Amino acid sequence: GFTIDIKSFLKPGEKSYTQRCRLFVGNLPTDITEEDFKRLFERYGEPSEVFINRDRGFGFIRLESRTLAEIAKAELDGTILKSRPLRIRFATHGAALTVKNLSPVVSNELLEQAFSQFGPVERAVVVVDDRGRATGKGFVEFAAKPPARKALERCSDGAFLLTTTPRPVVVEPMEQFDDEDGLPEKLMQKTQQYHKEREQPPRFAQPGTFEFEYASRWKALDEMEKQQREQVDRNIREAKEKLEAEMEAARHEHQLMLMRQGKIR
Repeated sequence: GFTIDIKSFLKPGEKSYTQRCRLFVGNLPTDITEEDFKRLFERYGEPSEVFINRDRGFGFIRLESRTLAEIAKAELDGTILKSRPLRIRFATHGAALTVKNLSPVVSNELLEQAFSQFGPVERAVVVVDDRGRATGKGFVEFAAKPPARKALERCSDGAFLLTTTPRPVVVEPMEQFDDEDGLPEKLMQKTQQYHKEREQPPRFAQPGTFEFEYASRWKALDEMEKQQREQVDRNIREAKEKLEAEMEAARHEHQLMLMRQGKIR
């Protein structure tokens, strides 16, 4: 077989052995040893964390880079070990925070520098749109949970400012999604509700039927929700513009006052 040059898989500026490189391995045989487990992943470099729960048939392993973990996941997910298909997913990041209200002048580097005061940061990213423009949102991934908790508490209690403008950032726990593997049929729980709901195939409701009447009522409710959210968004946007204008006027006034005081002295 071929050998992989491990170094080439760390992207420029990427830290090694972060929580993003941590894989969950499910459906393990209950008699698996740590040696067997490590042997599965030996092609993908030296791991920094190996954990197995034999009773419940799962484990975790942390590899050096995200790319190596992606290759290991792609190659090993679904492979058969002692007649059981392995289930491999990226582990949930337990110390990630969402940061909102970011000024357009905040970069990944400034975001990391600002949050490093709470503890070691693995990755900080300012989210941009498809044209590369800042969206005002970002996320910070800490190396451990305590600094993430500390950042969350300090930012809710205080007003944490990243730039000259006195608009504090809003920090929240990050919602975790798996938008890569989704929910395959083989993992569906075949409950009573599943069988009942699956009796009918996908279809368009036919006008004049019971289905169509209730489907139309759901659509109307969704439309009402959309309009009300848009109205709330408009109100918030206007209130923000007003506060920004007041802040600029007050800052101008404050500077004039300082200049006058300077002249008086």
